Amino acid sequence: MARNGSAGVLAAPARRLRDGVAYWGASPLRRRRILTAYAFMAPSLLVIAVFLVWPMIRAFQVSFMDYSVLGGSEWIGLENYRNLLSDPAFRNALGNTLYYAAITTPASVGLALGLALLLNQAVPARGFFRGAIFLPVVTSLAIVAIAWTFLLDPDIGLINYWLAKLGVHSGGWLRDPQWAMPAVILVGIWKNVGFYMVMYLAGLQSIPREFYEAASVDGATAWQRFRRITWPLLANTTMFVFIIAAIAALQAFDQIYVMTRGGPFFQTETLVMQIYRLGFTEFEMGYAAAISWVLVLLIFVLSLLQVFYFSRRVVRY
Repeated sequence: MARNGSAGVLAAPARRLRDGVAYWGASPLRRRRILTAYAFMAPSLLVIAVFLVWPMIRAFQVSFMDYSVLGGSEWIGLENYRNLLSDPAFRNALGNTLYYAAITTPASVGLALGLALLLNQAVPARGFFRGAIFLPVVTSLAIVAIAWTFLLDPDIGLINYWLAKLGVHSGGWLRDPQWAMPAVILVGIWKNVGFYMVMYLAGLQSIPREFYEAASVDGATAWQRFRRITWPLLANTTMFVFIIAAIAALQAFDQIYVMTRGGPFFQTETLVMQIYRLGFTEFEMGYAAAISWVLVLLIFVLSLLQVFYFSRRVVRY
């Protein structure tokens, strides 16, 4: 049996090679089917090429230029990237972006996991709570940001009113340089935690119940079942959720633009906000393109690190 199974595995590449030869040599029907599939894919591939691939290539080219929308452009090589190293505004935006991502990502993922564990149980009104937590995900972020701006307003905001009733006197939130970023982070977590919760619920429901039943028979506590069964088997889900949460945090823009416009005193200006300001307000397209490629590189490196960590992770039961 083992020999036959090994032979089957070893023969698989040979079969694929024979199939390829048969396709190119004497399979017109199969060729027509593949061409038909590519024909159906062509509109989507064209849209991706025009609106994603080409803008990225063009932005990379512009990042090496002193580019002007209204005038001429001049090739300056690595000058834009060298200027980044000595630009305090860039360092401030980079620090704000990393601070936002470092708080928002683990907080969102941890809260999503806790909510998923709770709402995966047979609790009363489970469907209502699942829908209520997921509702902000499908709500327009601009509308949500406007609503939160009013809620956090120090003069008419309901949050300050409720805190005052409890004897807590808060600051100006979005007007205070110390509290503006925490307020924006709070909105980001509230907006996205429902989506990550759904991802964890899908992962939890894919774990066979027999594992938990066997652990209960052996006398395992709830914490031991989580540590030895749930958490190891959620490794792939955690990898996926962490990656998309970190990428979303590094690209934060909407709520910051609506709530603070990067203020006060640039305390909430992230890299994407700075790219928007430089590119579409000050028309420094070359410099903005260079910052955008730094952000692309940051996201790429982060994704590689996370994939490497979880791929090397040893699962023990």
